[in-house]
Amino acid sequence: MTKHIAVVGAGPGGLACAMLLAGRGYHVDVYEKQPYLGGRTSAFKKDGYTFDRGPTFLSMPYILEELFDFVGRKLDDYLDLLKVEPMYELRFKDLVFSPSATFQSTFEQIQSLFPGDELGYKRFMEDTRRKMNALLPVLQNRHSSLLDYARWRTIKALPELSLNQSLYEVLDSYFTDERLKLSFTFQSKYLGMSPWECPGAFSILSYMEHEYGVWHPRGGLNQISEAMAKVVQEYGGRIHLNTPIKQILTKNKSVYGLELENGEAYQYDDVVINADFAYAMTELFSETKLKQHTKAKLDKKNYSCSSFMIYIGLDKQYDQTHHTVVFSEDYKKNVEEITKSKTLSADPSIYIQNPVVTDSSLAPSGKSGLYILAPVPNNFSLLDWERHKYEFRDLIYDIIEQRTEFENLRDHVVFEELLTPDDWQNHHNIYQGATFNLAHNLGQMMYFRPHNQFQELNNCWLVGGGTHPGSGLPTIFESARITANSLMDADKKGLYKQ
Repeated sequence: MTKHIAVVGAGPGGLACAMLLAGRGYHVDVYEKQPYLGGRTSAFKKDGYTFDRGPTFLSMPYILEELFDFVGRKLDDYLDLLKVEPMYELRFKDLVFSPSATFQSTFEQIQSLFPGDELGYKRFMEDTRRKMNALLPVLQNRHSSLLDYARWRTIKALPELSLNQSLYEVLDSYFTDERLKLSFTFQSKYLGMSPWECPGAFSILSYMEHEYGVWHPRGGLNQISEAMAKVVQEYGGRIHLNTPIKQILTKNKSVYGLELENGEAYQYDDVVINADFAYAMTELFSETKLKQHTKAKLDKKNYSCSSFMIYIGLDKQYDQTHHTVVFSEDYKKNVEEITKSKTLSADPSIYIQNPVVTDSSLAPSGKSGLYILAPVPNNFSLLDWERHKYEFRDLIYDIIEQRTEFENLRDHVVFEELLTPDDWQNHHNIYQGATFNLAHNLGQMMYFRPHNQFQELNNCWLVGGGTHPGSGLPTIFESARITANSLMDADKKGLYKQ
């Protein structure tokens, strides 16, 4: 009997999982509260301008290619991937560094800007290539039992995990210049973490960019979700937008279906949860004991930072790089304000996406849209964003106009949209506005992260940044592969009630 699967949430993890299952013959229904696909990887459109709501570039595109190949499709038939070169411009107070995915180009830049550190770059790439090869089998497989740590793939990877070192300490062993260390550790912000606290294993993040490059799908990252949704529908799957879930139905510690906000209820053999993990656990289950038990666990977990967003439509184009990072003059202090004291910084680091230089389809002719992000504390900070958001916006504009070539930026703004941690929590169902999900400390990774096969209930699965292997699009796609394969493996073994 062909099983019927419900996927709660049309984010990239949910859609990838739905695509893999639909492509192998399962009946799949995807339910999404919003009127659009993609969750955090969706499009925000206004007056002919298109913005990516969350992630703005893709690394390791071969993982996505493998998912499409698994269901007999070619990624190139659905997406036009454009390589961004240079990958990004990193702006310090006294220096601009523009790394390339071409090794020799970056080597020569480092030789010129940071003389003496170029050989450290060569060692970093060689050592981290070995680390990546050892870690990939661990990241690509489920961790449902502590016995998984006794498997050869895990034992083999242990020496590469840098268990006793932070990410910053790992990079400190390669580079002497502080600015260069930050150029290879700022990627910990993708996980919402401090490089001084992020596990050293995550040196693979900057390696992934330097090894595989940074890619932009024409039309934006949101087109990845659109492409996967198209494949789901080609295989007979159904996608229900504007369809919020009231609760996931349970009985005798098993999930058996969904109740929608409109009161309709449907039975399913399995339910895959792609909603924000902590939100789902606290809002989507009616079983009181489960909610109380899970809430107690959630309160003890660590969460990522949040992000303050500005999306602006401009009446002109700036001939600046696709991606720009403006580093705080005291980066460590800025990070500690975000993750420890949970206060608003007077000198935040800022990321700017100027995608029209790569993709003219994203704005009307002669115009452009900028995506601006500043990492900020999550809502455990209790910051009053209604009080602070405009002054913080003005501070960000001041820094951009003073420290970049986006000159007189405010004079060219046609419209502006702000998104605060409160908005992430209240309008996008992200627990405490922690946009990068659960933190990735060692106590919340692999076995100690919520399992792809949910431990508390039968016939219930997790996918996305809140489960193994973690946040970031490549790892979210791997979570979809793990969850779909686990569900199909369990099905073959007859572990599910008919």
